[in-house]
Parts: sequence; structure tokens; C-alpha cells
Amino acid sequence: MSQESFASNSPTYDQLLEELKGIRRPGLPDLRRTDRPALRAAAVAGGFCDGSDDAPAGIEALLREAVRRLGERDLLGQAAAHTFGLLPDRRGAPAHDRRKMAAAVYGVTPERFRKQQEPQVIQQLAEAVLTILREPPPLAGKPGSAGQSPGPGAGQQPSGGPSATGQSTIARSGRVGQEPPLRVDSVPVDARSTFTLHVSPIELLRDIEVLVSSENVYLEMSKTFRPTVSGALRLAAAVRDPAGEIVDDVLARELAGWLRAHGRPGLPVRPGTVVPTAPGALTARGVRRIYHAAVATPRDDTYEVRPESIARAVSACFALARAERDRYEPALSSICFPLLGAGRGGLAPAVSATWLRWAIRDELARDSRWRVHLVVRSREIAEAVGAL
Repeated sequence: MSQESFASNSPTYDQLLEELKGIRRPGLPDLRRTDRPALRAAAVAGGFCDGSDDAPAGIEALLREAVRRLGERDLLGQAAAHTFGLLPDRRGAPAHDRRKMAAAVYGVTPERFRKQQEPQVIQQLAEAVLTILREPPPLAGKPGSAGQSPGPGAGQQPSGGPSATGQSTIARSGRVGQEPPLRVDSVPVDARSTFTLHVSPIELLRDIEVLVSSENVYLEMSKTFRPTVSGALRLAAAVRDPAGEIVDDVLARELAGWLRAHGRPGLPVRPGTVVPTAPGALTARGVRRIYHAAVATPRDDTYEVRPESIARAVSACFALARAERDRYEPALSSICFPLLGAGRGGLAPAVSATWLRWAIRDELARDSRWRVHLVVRSREIAEAVGAL
């Protein structure tokens, strides 16, 4: 099929959006009972199925691939997977249960999710489907033939085994599952200073002495199952027994101790406040300190992050690092920042990155001995902030 005919057979964004809204409540089992012509055309055009008889499986494979494109560790991707029952053992879950789980990803009530985040999730899923369709169609093999498998669902790796319908993620993207972490050295802060960029989960970084975590002003860390920097570091730093059970929630325990010592349990700290803790189990990866930057202020079911709080937090991180530098042998010399406030805090990644770079540049002008790192979740985010 030529690229021109491939594109001409693709449905429009509005058609996809309307049909995605239509299957949110009945779920995937309804695909066999009700024809969804736009989604069926998209699945055929994308090489996920042949036609009407295998369209339900093809549409499901297409949506799984679209969720993967949104990011299986990203809030949008996880919420979309819950919303449409694309997770293991959730395919037939009732609509209200799926919405409740999707709302939990954002930490909001189901009703607030329905009004605010859910429309965006469905819109972005439609955009992800269109992104798939803009790629060249598969070149080898007939879609739906034996030996081809549908793209993976959220949280799943491609099995490599045969399936009745669909086109494998390996064939379409040239890789299996998530891309490995990427490191880009000497990304300029300004004409004189640089930092090292990591496209990686923050907990997988090694031999960076200070990792910065983004927290709310109550210094309450995210739950360990949340797809946030705070939750990931909390889980990675926890000490476990031989059976794998957590026996010491190091970061949360030390933060609670700091709050008691400073008379702040249950009370907020000033945005931009930074509190240090030990790294717990992350010591094994060469981490010496975790700095918890309080930048997010709870507002009803969401958070507010003022960009100037990012600047204050960066300044406080460097001040604390200078104070602690010579307590260690060798002295502290490296620090890594995530995009503060760009997760559940709601700031656009580019806004967070702009303020981070401005504040880091200011600190490096004062003391250039530090090796500075920035970590983001995906290449798309790295490109969005102009770092790649």
C-alpha cells in the first residue's frame, strides 16, 4: 500500500475521539457487539487486523500500542490503560471501577477525574492512534497472519509468540518494549556551563551523590506504587528483608522525624524548602543523600506549583550541598534534578526546565565545582524541553 493511499484510508481525529468516548463505558467486550468504523479503519490501516471479522482484536491491539506511545510510566498512559481496561485482568471491569482506578493515578476523586482529566486522556489516546497511522505501514507479511502478535498492553512486554491478529511492536518500532536509559553529556546551561541529561527512571541512576525528589509542602511522599519521582525514590530506598518485604521506609521515616523535630507535623513548610535524608538502599548505587524539595501546594484534588518555588528549591539544594560537602570523603560533587513540579504538580515540562536551567546557571556562576545532572522520563519530554 502506498503512503498516499495509506493516509487517505485513515479516519479523522474527531471520528476517533467520538468512538473512543463511545467505548469508554461498555469497554472492550462491546467491540464485538457494536461496529466502530473509524477504529476499525485505523486498525486495518495500521496493520493490526484484516477487516471486520478480526476487527475487535485489531482495535484492542491498536489501543494497547497507543497506550504504549503515551508512556506506560506516564500518568496519561496509565490512566488510559485503566480507563479502557487494557491492563491484565481488568478487561471486563465495570466502567465505574475503571474510572476509579484511572482517577487514582492522578490522586483525584472519580468525579473530578471525569470532569477534568478524563477528556484529556481520551483526546491524547486519539492523538496517539493518529501518530501510529502517520508512520509507514508494515512492509513485510500480511497483517493478521500467523507469527505476528499485537502490540503489548500497559505494563506488559511483547511475548514474541504468535497471535491471530495484529502487527508486532518489534516489527513496527524496531525495538522490544521500553527503550533503555539514555545519557547525553555536556548539554549547555549557558555559554560556560553544562549539565548531563539522563532519559531514565531516576532510581536507576548510579554514582550521582545527591538525588533531588519533588515533594508537596507537607513533605508527604507519594505512595510507592505511584508513577512519580517521589514514589520511585521512596520504593528504591526502602530496606527489605530476605523475603522482599519492606522493613524500613527510610525516606518517609526520616522526613517524619524532621517534621517532628521542627514542630511541623501536619503543617506545611514554605514552598522551596529542602530537607535532606539518608539514601537508604540507594547507597548501593553510589547515592549519598536525597534532597526533598517541597514545591507543590495541595489545592482541592490537585496541586499548584509556582515557578519561583523551583528557583528557591534549586538555590536551597545547592546551599545544603555546600554545607554538607566536606562531611563526606570524597567530598560531595554531583547533584541530579528531576523536572520539579512537572508531574502531578501540573507544570509543563518546558516551564519547569526553563526555571531549572535559569536557577542552575545562577548557582554554577557562584560555584562551578558541581557536576549537575537532569533526569527526565522519556525522549519525548527531553525533546520538548529542547535538551536533545
